[in-house]
Amino acid sequence: MLERSIQQLIERYLSVSFLVNKRGAALMKCELDDVTHDQYYVLRYIYKRGVCTSTELADVFAVNKSAITAMTNRLVEKGMIERGRGGDDRRIIALSLTEKGRKWLEETEQNVYELVEAIMTKLSHEEIEQFIQTYEKLAMILQEMGESK
Repeated sequence: MLERSIQQLIERYLSVSFLVNKRGAALMKCELDDVTHDQYYVLRYIYKRGVCTSTELADVFAVNKSAITAMTNRLVEKGMIERGRGGDDRRIIALSLTEKGRKWLEETEQNVYELVEAIMTKLSHEEIEQFIQTYEKLAMILQEMGESK
């Protein structure tokens, strides 16, 4: 009986996870123009840090450095980020937002905040708080599992 209940919970989780990710991605895509979700999150990260390296991005996003290089190349081509020297060590390439990238991100963030606000207003304050706490816990568990591999 317990095993069946766990299987039902897993099925519910997989179904709702798929739906939320698929529908959420579709709504977000409307706000991102020709920038992918991953590129958007890279731009957000650089914006918050000011300057970072490809190695730092690869660590934070848990992907190969080659994937970050491909992504940052596209963002450089779009005029959203620029590469520069990172201090005294000429081997270090620092990534930062261009004015175009900063302006685009600030405008997009406003649209994304409005989208998320429209969703959240359909929940009570208690539901929002519980959801965020549970989601943060899930993120922590997933991060720990990733680190142990």
